[in-house]
Amino acid sequence: MKEKDARKDRIYADPLSKVGGFVFDESVAHVFDDMIRRSVPCYAMTLSLMPLIAQRYAQKNSTIYDLGCSLGAGLAAIARSLPKGTSLVGVDNSQSMLNRCQINLQDAIPEKKWSLKCSDILDLDITNASVVILNFTLQFIPLESRLPLLSRIAKGLEPGGVLLLSEKIRFEDENTQQGLTDLHHDFKKANGYSDLEVSQKRAAIENVLIPESIQEHRERLNQAGFDHSEVWLQCFNFASLLAIKASD
Repeated sequence: MKEKDARKDRIYADPLSKVGGFVFDESVAHVFDDMIRRSVPCYAMTLSLMPLIAQRYAQKNSTIYDLGCSLGAGLAAIARSLPKGTSLVGVDNSQSMLNRCQINLQDAIPEKKWSLKCSDILDLDITNASVVILNFTLQFIPLESRLPLLSRIAKGLEPGGVLLLSEKIRFEDENTQQGLTDLHHDFKKANGYSDLEVSQKRAAIENVLIPESIQEHRERLNQAGFDHSEVWLQCFNFASLLAIKASD
């Protein structure tokens, strides 16, 4: 089997007698790059535009955090846009993800200073940060833990620092919610997923990934201590927000 084919996501391709909750284990880590690119409509564009934001807001001699860094695509994307003296920290609670992340970063940014931590991001101390990335991570955090996490991020950011938050979102209007969900499923099927795969994956993440509305995100960001937040990218039921901590 060719390496490219071996990395193709087929986790839900065959009928399962019982669909368990989605976990970031070795089987997911092995195909994650293919999975997320075929499942999240704006993923490639998110990565392509993040360097522009990092270039504007990253500060010299500060730390750049990617919380829930998975395979390191976010860190690799922005690394060359950063000023001198910055260090990059990737954090994930899946060692399987970090094992592959380390290989990817060694290949992609060997000249940069970076480190990886296997840790629950809810327990992480964030200091001297100018850019923090939460790419499709907060949606997996329990609802009651989201505000404390964002508050700790805001506190750990230097004045003028930013949070890049990308999430699957929901809509209050039922017709809008259903319509954009259907379009998302169409996107996945256009990328080669079968109806069975879409259905089983949806069952697996139903009680694991809890989306919220853009308004809920913005209100919480304000509560957490961010002075301004705005949507900078949206495609179907996925969106990226930029949250800014005011300069002194």
